[in-house]
Amino acid sequence: MEAEADSDSEGGTEAPDEESAETESYKRVSAAEALRVGVRQLSELLGRSPESVSALAPTEEGWKAQIEVVEIERIPETTSVMASYEVALRPDGQLLGYERGKRYTRAQVDNDR
Repeated sequence: MEAEADSDSEGGTEAPDEESAETESYKRVSAAEALRVGVRQLSELLGRSPESVSALAPTEEGWKAQIEVVEIERIPETTSVMASYEVALRPDGQLLGYERGKRYTRAQVDNDR
């Protein structure tokens, strides 16, 4: 009887929790909510607050965003070093990964476009 209770309680609690967690964690949220969640997580990892979001697009895996961060603060502010991070988010906004792209001074004008 104990073995049956253990297997029932294990199977009964683990399977629904995993299923509901998976279903809940991948539910697509609005772009604004996805960014709020992703920016909060990126900020925790970098130890810096993002300055702005320069791009956001939905993908099959979730969301892709370009986030600008002050890497080195200088005076005057126009000489501060900025970095552009490409961020991958799940549909619910959870951070999947990030990569630092170009670094530039705040006053630098993007001539690529």
